[in-house]
Amino acid sequence: MAAFSDPAFDDHERVTFCRDAATGLKAIIAIHSTALGPAAGGCRLWNYASDDAALHDVLRLSQGMSYKNAMAGLKFGGGKAVIMKTPDFSGSDALYEKFGDFVQQLNGSYVTAEDVGMSVRIMETIARRTRFVSGLPPKAGHAGGDPSPKTAFGIFKGIEAAVRFKLGRESLKGLTVAVQGVGNVGYYLCQYLSQAGAKLTVADIDPARVKKAGDEFGAKAAGLDDILTQKVDVVAPCALGAILTSESIPKLRTSIVAGGANNQLATSADGKRLADAGILYAPDYVINGGGIINVACEYYGGVDDAEVMNQVAAIGPRLTGIFAEAKKSGEPTNVIADRMARDIISRATAKQAGKRS
Repeated sequence: MAAFSDPAFDDHERVTFCRDAATGLKAIIAIHSTALGPAAGGCRLWNYASDDAALHDVLRLSQGMSYKNAMAGLKFGGGKAVIMKTPDFSGSDALYEKFGDFVQQLNGSYVTAEDVGMSVRIMETIARRTRFVSGLPPKAGHAGGDPSPKTAFGIFKGIEAAVRFKLGRESLKGLTVAVQGVGNVGYYLCQYLSQAGAKLTVADIDPARVKKAGDEFGAKAAGLDDILTQKVDVVAPCALGAILTSESIPKLRTSIVAGGANNQLATSADGKRLADAGILYAPDYVINGGGIINVACEYYGGVDDAEVMNQVAAIGPRLTGIFAEAKKSGEPTNVIADRMARDIISRATAKQAGKRS
C-alpha cells in the first residue's frame, strides 16, 4: 500500500495500520485534521476487495469528515476508521476490544463512533478499552445512541430546503423520491418522507429491507441498477459512494440529488456535470451531518435530545446558503461547500500555528 501516492491522500496528519493476529483484526485509522479538535468519525466494517481499496476508502472518508465537522460548526477535526472483513473474520468481542486498544493508543486524537456494518452494541464493546468513543446508549436527558435517526432527519430537512429552492414547493406532499439503500439511515429517511406525504421508490441489496419499506411506507421496489434512473423529483443515495459519475449522471431523470451516502461524487468534476445537467446537488457531507452532530453533543455533553434536533435542523438553512451562493457565482455546489470547509479549517490551522510560535 502506498498511502502518500494514493489520490485520496490530502496531507493527512496520521494513518495508523492496526493488526492483531490473535483476533484477526485488520484495521486502518486515518486522521485527516485535528485543527478544529480531535479527529472524529465512525468506524466502518466492510468486505474490501483489497488492502489498497480499504486504504483509499479511509483516506477519502476521513477528509470528508474534516469538511463535514467544519461545516457543522463542531469542535471536531476529521478522522475515520475501517475494519476489514476478511474471509476468516470472527466479529468477536475480543477483536473489537483490540480495536479499542488501538484507538486508546492514539490518546484522544481520534474519536470513533458507529458507521456502516457497526452497531451500538459493538461500540459498547469497543468502549471497554477506550473512552474515546461515542454512539453509546443515551443516558436520561442526554444525547447519545444510534446516530442514524439524526442523520436521516438532517437529510430530510436538506431535501425540504432543496425542494423549496429548486422546485419552489413548501410541502413534500406528493413529491416523488427514489431512495437508494434502506438500511438504518435510508429506513428512517423513508419514515420522515412518508410522514410528509412523499411517494417513495426504493432499492437495497437486502430484499427484506425493500419489503419492509413497501409494507410500512407503501414504497415501490426498483432494481439495484435502476434506482438512480427513476423519473422522480429527488434521488436520495443512502448506500455507498462514488455513484455519481460521467456515465451515471447523463442517465439521471431528476431535479435534485440529496441523500446520505458519503462521497457520492466519483470526482469533483462530477459536481459540475450535475450542475450543467440542471440538477441541484446537496453536498453529501453537509446534508448528512446530523449523525456527527449527535455524536459531538454526546461526546462533549450538556445537551439534551431536543437541542440535538434543533442543531440538526440547521442543516436546511445551511444548504440554502450554499445553493444561493452557487446560483450567484455559477459554481457547482460541491465547489462552494469545499471552499467554505477548507477556509474554516485553514483559519483554525493558522490559529494553532500562531499559538505555537
